Amino acid sequence: MESPLVVGVDGSDASLTALDWAVDEAVRRGIPLRIVHASLWERYEGVVPAWTTDRPTGQVLAENIVGTAAERARRRAPDLPLTTAVLAEDATSALLSEGREGTILVVGARGRGEFADLLLGSVSLIVAARAPCPVVVVRGDRQALEARHGRVLLGVGEHDLDSSAVRFAFREAAVRDAELDVVRTWRRQAHGPADHLLTRRAGAAYFTEGASELLDKALEAAASEHPQVRLRRSTVEGSAHKILTERSAADLLVVGARRRDGLVGMELGRVAHRALHHASCPVAVVPQRRPETAEGDL
Repeated sequence: MESPLVVGVDGSDASLTALDWAVDEAVRRGIPLRIVHASLWERYEGVVPAWTTDRPTGQVLAENIVGTAAERARRRAPDLPLTTAVLAEDATSALLSEGREGTILVVGARGRGEFADLLLGSVSLIVAARAPCPVVVVRGDRQALEARHGRVLLGVGEHDLDSSAVRFAFREAAVRDAELDVVRTWRRQAHGPADHLLTRRAGAAYFTEGASELLDKALEAAASEHPQVRLRRSTVEGSAHKILTERSAADLLVVGARRRDGLVGMELGRVAHRALHHASCPVAVVPQRRPETAEGDL
């Protein structure tokens, strides 16, 4: 059976927005949907004795959250295969476990009980940082959530040569029939190549050429697999985390998260972290491995 798209729900408005996005994404990809809710009601309320017909409040709440979400999903896409589950774990552990079997893991930008002034919920941030599969944190305005821009935005970094993030972005653009807007940023170093006589003469052209060559290498394989995808390429001077956020009026922003050899978990880096907090559209964080100890700008 094909791996499902997994969405976490908790009854909050943000999780219901994520659910709607996940339903549409599963339909586009032609894959099943799995709706999960994490609840530790047994730990705090205990198991109901066999002689009573009453059900604990926590159990009723958990089942209602999942049942309501499933009904909402069926109304949105009646023919979409879906399964549901109430998992007896904390939300972070449950979602990370589900991510081992899922194609994509979808979460809302903020869950129930989060402080109002937080830009991103703690569960969503941890899941995006550690999940073994691509994670989409659903955020943005209605135009982005309903995929009206017709554009997927991809940031390409120094180590993204035919990376999982690049391949993911091409697939998303293909299933959406959207333009793929690929951005590679560059900055002059305070000391180094910019001080060389040739680079002083060439100015911005030197760095633009290098960024363009990197894009050629990064996109070559995926572009050949998806010749129907319309490409727009940009090389821009500046900080990647700032530029991608400013250009995030899109249907989806795709960034990579570098899993480093010898370290537990995954570090998001500045680019992914800022995007998750400030982007104007849903953000896909795609895990990819590299051994280096420092993340370069896109």
